[in-house]
Amino acid sequence: MSATSSSEAAAEQPTPAESSGGSAGAPAAKARRTPRRPSKPDAVLAAAVDTARAGLLEVVPAEQIGAYAGAAADAERLVTHRFEALRPGYNGWQWYATVARVPRGKAATVCEVGLLPSENAVLAPEWVPWSERVRPEDVAAEEAAQAQEQANALARAEAEAGTDDAGQSGTAQQEDRTQEDR
Repeated sequence: MSATSSSEAAAEQPTPAESSGGSAGAPAAKARRTPRRPSKPDAVLAAAVDTARAGLLEVVPAEQIGAYAGAAADAERLVTHRFEALRPGYNGWQWYATVARVPRGKAATVCEVGLLPSENAVLAPEWVPWSERVRPEDVAAEEAAQAQEQANALARAEAEAGTDDAGQSGTAQQEDRTQEDR
């Protein structure tokens, strides 16, 4: 029995197109292996905590970077270091700095820095489109408010018209009295 892993064995087997659909005389194309995530981080990059912190200090004030939270291997020579974020309004978030190195190199280089939520971070609710956020009762309340405003405006207009008519009729009555007095 061989000591190959299941992913290596799967990569060596021909695909269905190669085994049945290919031409008889054509050589079989090699199947591509999917890159796998390393189980442990590169030793040089895992030790580059100070380099990662220095990369963060270029974009973040020192008082916003908290305790070291750990490292995770992203690829063969790529490691992400995380630090607690002490930024106001970002409770539970973490700063990250991704470091890499060239093959056979001993110096780590900062590739990327940023801010990510951790498992216990306070996050905004998921965004919902406006058309789905508006409920029928919201529209009904708005329509009722508009109808009330229109009714109030109409009542004010009628009241103003009524006082104008009353004022005009009062003036006419005074004119009638002055004519009678003459």
